[in-house]
Amino acid sequence: MTNVERLFKLLLAIYVSEKTSNLMERRNTVTIKVSRDAKKAEIKVIVQTLFNVKVDNVRTLIVKGKTKRRGQHIGHRNNWKKAYVTLKRGEDMNLVNAINESK
Repeated sequence: MTNVERLFKLLLAIYVSEKTSNLMERRNTVTIKVSRDAKKAEIKVIVQTLFNVKVDNVRTLIVKGKTKRRGQHIGHRNNWKKAYVTLKRGEDMNLVNAINESK
């Protein structure tokens, strides 16, 4: 796998919740679900390339999977990695246009 292919496999999904909506409005920060082995520099490069925006800062964290129980069986959801990508002042990440352009 080449370096470019690896970069495109790092971003899994845009993560939307009430908290992330507030972050987008107040701090111009987008939350993205990324691959567990993604590095901050790689995330920054791929977001700038895919969405044509300038990234100011990238913060990452591992979200621990919940323990779930169904009857007598106990299971565990997988851990996953979340990236908070802060865009530079004046930048806007219009997700609808980005999806339409990629098709």
